[in-house]
Amino acid sequence: MSDPVVPETPHQHDLVLERTIAAPADVLYRCYTEPELVCQWFCPHPWKVTEASLDLRPGGASYHRMEGPDGEVNHVRGQYVEIVPGKRIVGTDAFTGNWVPSEKPFMTSIITFRDMGDGTTLYRAVARHWNAEDKTLHEEMGFDEGWGKAADQLEELAQNLVANA
Repeated sequence: MSDPVVPETPHQHDLVLERTIAAPADVLYRCYTEPELVCQWFCPHPWKVTEASLDLRPGGASYHRMEGPDGEVNHVRGQYVEIVPGKRIVGTDAFTGNWVPSEKPFMTSIITFRDMGDGTTLYRAVARHWNAEDKTLHEEMGFDEGWGKAADQLEELAQNLVANA
């Protein structure tokens, strides 16, 4: 099966999570782009997303309010750079929407969904950092474990959506 979406060029400051998820690409894309679904999986439990606002277009703002188990609150703001429905979502925290610069960029996320044609999807999440220090900080924050748990939650939600369709 050919895929017209060209994969990103690997970069020295990338952290990558890649796995095959037992759900179709279009369902995974919905989980990323429908706010009520994003709130169900986007950060590893016991953290949760309590609000999501997504303007799905290049230059459109994204916002996630994340709450921790001890009352912590993180406001995650960013902007979409590229949207290819069902296949690719690129966003960055370098801007907060409509090309307004943020105070401190940390990373760009490159999310791809490659439908394998058998009900599974090759899911790839790249966190591309501006420098080695930010990459190291993200690793120390628990990138592998945190993004891995979120991907598990994404897969569970997507499978439930398929089962209940």
